[in-house]
Amino acid sequence: MRYGFTTGSCAAAAAKAAAYMLLTGREKTEITIETPKGIPYTAQIRNICRKEQEVSCAVEKDGGDDPDITTGALICAKVSFAEITDRKAREESGRKNGTGHAPEQAQVVIDGGIGVGRVTKPGLDQPVGNAAINHVPREMIEREVLQVCQVLDYRGILSVEISVPEGEKLAEKTFNPRLGIVGGISILGTSGVVEPMSTQAILDTIRVELRQQRALGREDVVISPGNYGLDFLCRSGLELPGVPCVKCSNFLGEALDMAGGEGFSAVVVVSHAGKLVKVAGGVMNTHSRLADCRMEILVAHAAVQGADQVLCRRLMEVATVDAGIALLEEAGLRRPVMASLMAAIQTHLERRAGGVFQVGAVMFSNEYGLLGQTRQAEELLSRWRSA
Repeated sequence: MRYGFTTGSCAAAAAKAAAYMLLTGREKTEITIETPKGIPYTAQIRNICRKEQEVSCAVEKDGGDDPDITTGALICAKVSFAEITDRKAREESGRKNGTGHAPEQAQVVIDGGIGVGRVTKPGLDQPVGNAAINHVPREMIEREVLQVCQVLDYRGILSVEISVPEGEKLAEKTFNPRLGIVGGISILGTSGVVEPMSTQAILDTIRVELRQQRALGREDVVISPGNYGLDFLCRSGLELPGVPCVKCSNFLGEALDMAGGEGFSAVVVVSHAGKLVKVAGGVMNTHSRLADCRMEILVAHAAVQGADQVLCRRLMEVATVDAGIALLEEAGLRRPVMASLMAAIQTHLERRAGGVFQVGAVMFSNEYGLLGQTRQAEELLSRWRSA
């Protein structure tokens, strides 16, 4: 199946091409960037508009064999020479070099334009007021534009504005309005690449990985929805030599069934709270299209642990589990609520395992780190480390 590329990759490619055209005065109809996954992306450049002080262009979003609502949308970038008197440029320059003067090296100021959402609620990747361009796409845009500046020995400040002409309409079909992102879509992507995600292809891949590990004699396995779980294991020092980690995407229930069918004796599920909280309600396919009951489950456990009506209402209004955890922290309820959630998660995991294998869970968040682990997970991890 064919890879696609994220809105973040499209934005970085468009910004790089626009920067090149602005600084050289030459047209560029094709550009190549390096994605965080290490896969190069060569994009065709469209809708070029060149002026003396700015250049804009677009890249058409290619979803590969996993098209979504943004496939075919134009991701546009306008790059211009930033005036040092411009507030945003001055703040960005000051942040990086501590002065209000022109920097020694090139600087890049990134913002969103038409069709790119604006963050209005806390707890998301970007702070309130920022354009909904997540941190990895921001890093990609900055890196690619700075690369052009370095090659051409440009040391001024460039302003990059990312826009999506159809973004506001497309956003109506996403969770952005509920998350408190208004006015358009988000510019996303952690790897820069859209891996084919047909249900059968994912399930087949999970089964093959589990089967391969059993063929190698492995009896224990860590199952995680994706890259966040793997990154957390690395950051927290929980890596377990000799214990494989298999990604299950949103198909936790199916992955547990397969683990049992392949003969594994122990499984530890490591997941971000945004997905694992759903398991506390018995939800085993964590895709938001099928079940987005995170806050309802969090509120239920908070209420059992003594949260009053005001706190429960506030929890229902936040956009993310991390933001909810912040409210629980303020109320002194984080620990008991996390313990309550972990107990419910363990119950549902054991029910799915059906006594065929031991199972436990570790839950974390990007902001708070380790939030909880079941007693069974703690015992298994300790046993694996000492083996």
